[in-house]
Amino acid sequence: MLDTLGEAASKLRGELGESLATVKRFDVPLAQATTPSLEALKAYSLGIKALNEKGPAAALPYHQHAIDLDPNFAMGYWAVGLDYFDLSELGRASEYYTKAFQLREHASEREKLSIAADYYQSVTGELNKAAQTYQDEIESYPRSVAAYVGLGLVYAAQGEYEKDVEVAKQGLRLAPDSVELFFGLFSGDLTLQRYDEARTVISEMQARKMNDEGIHVGLYMLAILGKDSTSMAEQQQWFAGKSDYENWVLALASDTEAYDGHLAKARELTKRAVDSAIRADSKETGAKWKAIAAQREAAYGNAKEARQKAAEALKLAPAGQGVESEAALALAMVGDTARAESLAQDLAKRSPLDTQMQLLWLPAIQAQLALDRKNRSAALNTLQVASAIELGNISSALNVSCLYHVYIRGEAYLEAGQGRSAAAEFQKILDHGSIVWNCWTGALANLGVARANALQTRTSQGADADAARVRALAAYKGFLTLWKDADPDIPILKEAKAEYAKLQ
Repeated sequence: MLDTLGEAASKLRGELGESLATVKRFDVPLAQATTPSLEALKAYSLGIKALNEKGPAAALPYHQHAIDLDPNFAMGYWAVGLDYFDLSELGRASEYYTKAFQLREHASEREKLSIAADYYQSVTGELNKAAQTYQDEIESYPRSVAAYVGLGLVYAAQGEYEKDVEVAKQGLRLAPDSVELFFGLFSGDLTLQRYDEARTVISEMQARKMNDEGIHVGLYMLAILGKDSTSMAEQQQWFAGKSDYENWVLALASDTEAYDGHLAKARELTKRAVDSAIRADSKETGAKWKAIAAQREAAYGNAKEARQKAAEALKLAPAGQGVESEAALALAMVGDTARAESLAQDLAKRSPLDTQMQLLWLPAIQAQLALDRKNRSAALNTLQVASAIELGNISSALNVSCLYHVYIRGEAYLEAGQGRSAAAEFQKILDHGSIVWNCWTGALANLGVARANALQTRTSQGADADAARVRALAAYKGFLTLWKDADPDIPILKEAKAEYAKLQ
């Protein structure tokens, strides 16, 4: 029946005037383009329906069943990969995207483009190739909603947020009820600090009675950026018990507490986030939350806790690229150079073509290792490549990006005695709060600005030194006000208080 339908469609396309060349190019028998198994096709279709209505966790069993019924079902493997990607299980997603790519000859021309684009984006990390493939898909199939969504994600990963917004608007003109495109538009506006426009997008989604989860994710993001504790609590309550999102919300709540210096509360929330992720069969996600907590401990001066959490993260998900990246940076921050170097070498070997790995993650880890060896110039030279996609969205991050490379560059300038340049880097983090959100780098950037101006006080003379001292005092006061209720035993807080007292 499927073969007959495919032949009839090919004949009709010719009769309607499509050229013989394009008919031949895009003509794949329907059974081969999808699957010769009606049962597999039915399971796949039910999975797509479940994904749209209930989310990836509900879709996954159907898509798994589809590839059980037809082990050569390329789009079935692609769908499983998409489900895991949406569940932030990037390691598992990569496995299934790779299998789909290997089986793509069993797919139609359109499906080949979808499979290849996601493979380049999520497996090899080749962002330029991914963008080009999505563009090719849009050119050949201008009503392909998924291609607009994917292209927007690639633009965000490259830090091209204006393009991200524009492609979402283009897609919405063709598919005005697409939740994914609405959320892409919202995220782009939010990152560009167009908060009124972002709220308007959420209001439009509410008016159209779109998927509740997407709306509440947006409301939570707005609450975080607006530091609206009441709204944050409301959204946390709404997500309680929802396995797809609960661990993400708890991890963000942990970051919020840590941002304000409430480290004990942050640790408890991280534990709950990890437990929630494991219950949802997302060990890689739970491990990522542990690795991020390890960085936080390192940055706040708790080296022993940082090493312990990094080790626990790697044990929980040893093959997770995002986990390995976060843990490697944490270990480098506490001077565990041997382990950090080993992880960095493994990451470089596993991801030789990955744009963000080569331009952001590895330079940040290597620069921190150079600082461990007191080689400031090497650290600064290593970080030069990061400027190409400096503000790019990190797919494994809780927020858009913590801008680790910017923070480490600021630290390198401090150690090199270049206060003005250091201040500019830390200020860059503060100016991009819509990217950093509640990451520890955002909190400590306030202290970084203070230390950079204090350094200028010592290296300048006359009016310049006096002005730098005024700026330093204001920045120290700002940081200590932010952490007015912070846990008193945090090492970096004790250092900041001592430095402020000495400067007064």
